[in-house]
Amino acid sequence: MHDQHNGTAAPEVTNSAPLTPRQLNTLRTTLLTSGNSKLRLEYYALPKGGRVRNADLPASVASELERHIKSYPPVTVELPWGEPGAEQWNRSSLLLTTRYSNAVAVNTWNTYTWKPALAKAGVIPPLAEGAKPWQWAASPKDGFHVLRRTYASIMLEAGESVVTLARWLGHSSPAITLDHYAHFMSEAGDKGRHAIDALLGGGARR
Repeated sequence: MHDQHNGTAAPEVTNSAPLTPRQLNTLRTTLLTSGNSKLRLEYYALPKGGRVRNADLPASVASELERHIKSYPPVTVELPWGEPGAEQWNRSSLLLTTRYSNAVAVNTWNTYTWKPALAKAGVIPPLAEGAKPWQWAASPKDGFHVLRRTYASIMLEAGESVVTLARWLGHSSPAITLDHYAHFMSEAGDKGRHAIDALLGGGARR
């Protein structure tokens, strides 16, 4: 059987303190799905790179999460750890679950969240009249991963440090981040030029 691995971030809620923009949650686990179209088995594993890391969020996102938590409190879900059918099971308090308080399976996510969002954005056509809820058009290759790339490009264009971004993305080295995203740093050098201008009195000398 050919295994397909699909992951969704599953931040674990570690305390009930008010949410803050800096280091909001520790990203402890990734919810993965393994199996063919007839058999899907959810399990927990470490995030990309096999390391625990902090997710730094702006105040606007923290506020949205606070509102979400008040309406939909986190649910503790127990699943195998590391691989489907593992003897070791872990319990995590998930911020996002199904209406039945279960972990969100990849098919459920695709059918009721991801594909409708793509259709609303005009990336794929709307669900055809009379079609089953799961009969959406195929999404672009690496479509979900584009969200990660978009985030990285926005951070770099805003002037965020490559070292900091590499830590947020889970890259083992800033060199990997530069290799993938350096072309988004169109204004690289501006800060250095401005620093020299300030040192020399606010402008170039004639």
